[in-house]
Amino acid sequence: MSSARRIYADHNATTPVASEVIDTMVQAMTSVWGNPSSLHRDGQAARRVFEAARAKVASFLGANPSEVVFTSGGTESCNLGVLGAAGARKDGRRRILLSALEHHAVSEPCRHLAAQGYTVETLPVDASGRLRLDAALAALGPDVALLSVMLASNDLGTIQPVRELAQAASPQGILVHCDAVQAAGKLPLNVRDLGVDLLSISSHKIYGPKGLGALYVKRGVPLAPSILGGLQEQQRRAGTENLPGVLGFGVACDLIAGRLYAQVERLGRLRARFEELLLQRHPQALINGAGAPRIPNTSNVSFPGLEGAMLAINLDHLGVAVSTGAACLADAHLPSQALLALGRTREEALASVRFSFGEGNTTEDLEELVNRLDLAVQRSQIAPDAMEVP
Repeated sequence: MSSARRIYADHNATTPVASEVIDTMVQAMTSVWGNPSSLHRDGQAARRVFEAARAKVASFLGANPSEVVFTSGGTESCNLGVLGAAGARKDGRRRILLSALEHHAVSEPCRHLAAQGYTVETLPVDASGRLRLDAALAALGPDVALLSVMLASNDLGTIQPVRELAQAASPQGILVHCDAVQAAGKLPLNVRDLGVDLLSISSHKIYGPKGLGALYVKRGVPLAPSILGGLQEQQRRAGTENLPGVLGFGVACDLIAGRLYAQVERLGRLRARFEELLLQRHPQALINGAGAPRIPNTSNVSFPGLEGAMLAINLDHLGVAVSTGAACLADAHLPSQALLALGRTREEALASVRFSFGEGNTTEDLEELVNRLDLAVQRSQIAPDAMEVP
């Protein structure tokens, strides 16, 4: 299958960089290469285009430019949102709430806070992979410093009731952080409508460069920096600005904003057709999260009796790129915490594969994808040492 056209169905892990983004970054590296923090003419020319890019990202989020902090990616944005918000509170609140679906970029900082004496509580989800709103609302109280809930699960694609939680938490003085890394580009994002205090996104999930993220920090919300040094980003994140990356990030936001609604509709049709074909061929398969609202591109499927990692490897040999969950945990071969949280057994969780579609996928891909999936399932039922690698 080495000569067959490859089908990339792992857009939740990363997206290809848009040609317009590449052109902008190359131009920046050759013509606007000054340090944006320098006072001379070259530095100020860089500052002007840097701030224009910040305005594009802010517009994408429905925020003011002064509320956008650039970071090295989604992980740093989530770390800064959680640790920075908790560390800046001086009112004695020491309880942190997070959903059971959170990415490790949120759950690990919370675990760090627990080691510092904070009380960290995990909020349950129902069998469809949606946060149990009743349990979350009941957990709110005057001792809660921060609530962190992702807008869309990176594993399942399930959409969480962030707006409803923020409406209940804010009047109680609880700061709300939202990991919107997977939602960006697949759902309309407006921080005012969501009512959150902090929100994290990542450039490489929306056809921008890797190594760039942004944290929305609502005006007036204190934030303790996690990287110390210079005075960049209003003293909220030290370090020389990544000018080419930020300019590319801004272009990516503009591109996505211009075609978001058409893209969402098209990807929703693709995903629905894919799941229809898949279940016709593999009626025993379980579509994880199918009972909840989902972002339109994501289909997480468990194949009982198979090992998801082996299935993903066999699909790769057959020219299809998928994953078994978050790329940052791929080497660990651990079951998805999101699948365990919604009640799947360890075996069912380890039998799952995530398909995530994007701009490069077409309806013509789907039947070929399912044909290759059929063969990959057959090969995955054979003992690995007896399997012929193509």
